[in-house]
Amino acid sequence: MDAIAAALDKISSFVWGPPLLILLVGTGIFLTVRLAFIQVRLLPYSLRQVFSRNHDKKAEGDISQFQALMTAMAATVGVGNIVGVATAVVMGGPGAIFWMWLAGFFGMATKYGEAVLAVKYRVKDSSGQMAGGPMYYLEHGLKQKWLGVMFAIFGALAAFGIGNGTQSKAVADVMNLTFNVPHWITGIGLVIFGALVILGGIQSIGKVTAFFVPIMALFYFIAGAIIVIMNFDLVPAAFGLIFSDAFSGEAAAGGAIGAVIRFGVARGLFSNEAGLGSAPIAAAAARTDLPGRQALISMTQVLFDTLVICSITGVTIVMSGQWKDTSISAGDLTAAAFGTFLGSAGPYVVAIGLIFFATSTILGWSYYGEKCFQYLFPNKAAVRAYRVIFVLFIFVGAVVSLDIVWLLADVLNGLMAIPNLIGLLGLSGVIVYESKRFHAKMKEEEAAKKAAKLSVDTK
Repeated sequence: MDAIAAALDKISSFVWGPPLLILLVGTGIFLTVRLAFIQVRLLPYSLRQVFSRNHDKKAEGDISQFQALMTAMAATVGVGNIVGVATAVVMGGPGAIFWMWLAGFFGMATKYGEAVLAVKYRVKDSSGQMAGGPMYYLEHGLKQKWLGVMFAIFGALAAFGIGNGTQSKAVADVMNLTFNVPHWITGIGLVIFGALVILGGIQSIGKVTAFFVPIMALFYFIAGAIIVIMNFDLVPAAFGLIFSDAFSGEAAAGGAIGAVIRFGVARGLFSNEAGLGSAPIAAAAARTDLPGRQALISMTQVLFDTLVICSITGVTIVMSGQWKDTSISAGDLTAAAFGTFLGSAGPYVVAIGLIFFATSTILGWSYYGEKCFQYLFPNKAAVRAYRVIFVLFIFVGAVVSLDIVWLLADVLNGLMAIPNLIGLLGLSGVIVYESKRFHAKMKEEEAAKKAAKLSVDTK
């Protein structure tokens, strides 16, 4: 077993090595240029759309655009936002945060492109619900079904690791260490909660995440904002260190600038999942008339995940100075940093945040895994069986240490990105076309609003 674990660890390091990271970031840069920096040009419009209630309820789809965004947010805002960022700082130094931001910036264009293709090539399944994601745009857009099958296999299996076992284990560990709750009790609680939500399908998941995710994100953000405001004198020095270390690498393990870039980019992409192909599965379920409309909303996921929530963790860690203490593990670093400013309440804030984040990830990834499985086995009974097995595995993850399973899931998670990125690059022309089509529609809508307002003012 040790030999298998060692082999999987080497494979994981290779899969998540520089070639894949370069391909992930490179795709983001390529789409950013082709789309004329859409994440800058249309960000204000995107944010207005996120919080607007005037979405077309008559459009095809299973859930609202906001619910689709929150389902994707639920899946990406997880352990990586707390422990992952801390690991990046421990291994790459404060400068890793800069590269995390940069990866997030270009990742917004990647996420936009994924959502465009997801809505463009989505189909209705036998039950009348939407099914979409890389599997479908690889088959129907790129005309390479074998790539879609590869992605679906990787996604259906990886869901049990990144979106299930690792998350339930993190919750169980925190509940045990912080509140002295036995692992098996936490496992049962998570299974009951998961069953109530997941077995109800995407409508149930969408409703719960639309309520749950904003609350958990605001809770963590407000706690971090309080720290920043109360210790604002430390902020300039913290940002100065982040920017200077990003290009010097002095604080990285071994003093290598490569470590700064690698860990910053890797943890940023691991957190927001831009390019992995997971989030467009949720985007495909949204009620929307044009691919570009939902894509702009989906794009903000990276903004909230990496550039807001991950930044709260990273900046707090750097401000605290606790990252210099080599005796503190990455798993405990964020709690120690928050404790520096909030005293005994700090670790509880981080613990509660981690519980919320990890639990929400289970919900989002249950849908991703289900849709990948459904693509392979389009049978209602088989899909229901997958849901039940997924829910039961939550308990297994909470009480059993399955390191080999997690390593395998990590490998599969990285492999998901390869066919997805091939699809994004091969269908980049479609992404640009659909963007222009929506941009024209957007101008028509704005002109109509101005004309209506002028008519009212004239009367």
